[in-house]
Amino acid sequence: MKPVLILGGSGQAGSGTARLLRRWHPGLALTIAGRDLGRAQRVADELGNATAVTVDLHNLEFATEHSAVVALLRDDRFDGLRYAQDNAIPYFSISSGPMEIAPEVAAVAHRPNTSAVMLASHFFAGTVALATLQAAGRFGQVDSIHIGAIQDEQDIGGPAALADLERWATASSVGLVRRDGVFTWLADAPPVEIQRADGTTIPAQTVSGLDIPGLAFATGAANVQLDFAVSTEPGQPLTEVRIALEGTDPAGTPMRTTHSLINQSGQRPLTALGIALSVERLLGLRGAPPQPGIHTPESLIDPTYATTRLAQVGAHLTELECATTA
Repeated sequence: MKPVLILGGSGQAGSGTARLLRRWHPGLALTIAGRDLGRAQRVADELGNATAVTVDLHNLEFATEHSAVVALLRDDRFDGLRYAQDNAIPYFSISSGPMEIAPEVAAVAHRPNTSAVMLASHFFAGTVALATLQAAGRFGQVDSIHIGAIQDEQDIGGPAALADLERWATASSVGLVRRDGVFTWLADAPPVEIQRADGTTIPAQTVSGLDIPGLAFATGAANVQLDFAVSTEPGQPLTEVRIALEGTDPAGTPMRTTHSLINQSGQRPLTALGIALSVERLLGLRGAPPQPGIHTPESLIDPTYATTRLAQVGAHLTELECATTA
């Protein structure tokens, strides 16, 4: 197999992704592309079976052939996507929020039979959505999904992640929710709080993300909301996600559950894991290669498998409550 090109492979998410792929698939060749050749070379040397190249996002050139393009930096001109379509190889994107995916959607619409394109600008590259689907597995019908995600203020991400967040905030400062089956942008969202596993609460805001439509269509839930908070409290888990579900069990009895997903090492291992799971799936290293078209992590990756991998990077999905209300 030709090398996998990782644009931004020397950054926090990219290097973490590369290490996971190397651990899972020792023979997989990688090309680590970054702005700083020395830094990219250090990552490549650590991995083995990897090469390092510099990348200019304003003038992307591809001197060698690749088996996939993994864009962990904003590819403003979509040269990486064009290269993937020209060569009929998979393309992965993590930087396009729900208000920014139009160029990628249009590119696939115009060339629908060329590449499998994964849009994964979900929370932690889809790991939250996959954990939610795992928690929803015992339901016969899911009516409501309410997710609260907490990150430490020192663990928001590297320069590329911060640039994405700033750009998304400029494009839209309102939250996207689904209420009674209708997708709605909340221009004046009321204040919200997220309850931690220890019972304390933290102020939060309702945000947008591809998790909302992805989970809505994956489960059929008529109500989906995602709240986000930045923690400044010492001693708290660096990353904590609260997943509250309501619906009915397979027998039709009303039921609700609450789960927590906690990782003391923060969001970086979760984000790297989400990317690695998607790359593995796109390449057909686990399951058949997906057909050309647009995909999302929760549409392709098995939640049970993802949950097992979550535990391997130190994150655990724990059930806090399960109650029937008949």
